[in-house]
Amino acid sequence: MALIAAMSVAARANEGAGPTTETLDAISVMANADSGDAPIRLAAASAGSFDLAELTPAQDAASAVAPIAGPPVDTDEPATDPDRYRSLGGRIGAAKWETLGLFAYITATQAYWTDDTESFHFKDEGWFGRNTNNLGIDKLTHAFNAYLFAEFLGARIARKTGDRAAAALPAAILSTGLQLYGEIWDGHKSDSGFSYQDIVFNTAGAAFSVLRHSVPGLEEKLDFRLLVRPNSEVYSFKGKRHYEQQHFLLSLELAGFRKLKTSPLRFVELQAGYRGKNFFAADRAAGIRPKRDIFFGVALNIKELFFKNSRSRLGRVIGSGLNYFQLPYTGVYDYY
Repeated sequence: MALIAAMSVAARANEGAGPTTETLDAISVMANADSGDAPIRLAAASAGSFDLAELTPAQDAASAVAPIAGPPVDTDEPATDPDRYRSLGGRIGAAKWETLGLFAYITATQAYWTDDTESFHFKDEGWFGRNTNNLGIDKLTHAFNAYLFAEFLGARIARKTGDRAAAALPAAILSTGLQLYGEIWDGHKSDSGFSYQDIVFNTAGAAFSVLRHSVPGLEEKLDFRLLVRPNSEVYSFKGKRHYEQQHFLLSLELAGFRKLKTSPLRFVELQAGYRGKNFFAADRAAGIRPKRDIFFGVALNIKELFFKNSRSRLGRVIGSGLNYFQLPYTGVYDYY
């Protein structure tokens, strides 16, 4: 009631020349009568007006209620703990479960594909000579597998540490160790053996991953990829037919260069690689000379064309996979 009376007094004051000191005093007294611990303060800023904001009761700081916090926002950014992963050992430990999974994968595949075994032994398999069993394609397979393991583990470590460059070396160490474990299996196979040539190429593949992520801008420009040419079986899982359909290549993405990002040339890749042919036992018996080809070519950047800004998880997975696998029939090559 006092508030109503106070506003009535203010209204009558507005009919005259303006509020007097007595009028303001009256408003203050009547307003305070109803307000208790939270007095309403009215002040006439000018004749015939007052500030509605001043009608809001002042809130005591001690009784202020903190804003209600909703559930945490789910983002794609992982939580990082720089101190925990500062050391090399800490970064290696960041991928312990992924490494264990790859260890189990190698164990399972080696056990499945291993036929006859014998005591551990070494074997000099050669490099890329025509007299080698697979013209060196098996060596590039070792390099690619080590590279692929290092890339995967590096990405997992970086997800926890937030630093992809610092994740490259521990990932390469883990990858090299996993490949060494696989080579120990080869050392017990009757048709194979522990090969130091394989160890060299395992190390080279992992080292290329370190280089790719340590040199600024190189990751966006240069890829090491596998191109699989379908055969009558579509895909052969082992043996010489398996190696024959594998073409390994380096791909230079023009989209990775700043000045070409908006140019039509961003859809172009320049590639160079290696393949082998006519190295089956039947070919050699027939006197057919094994053929080692270095090839050069131009290919379409499928990732840039269709998956550059994909919003779906599947699209992003495919786009990432195209950094490592070249789709057949998407390039034109000249073989030498």
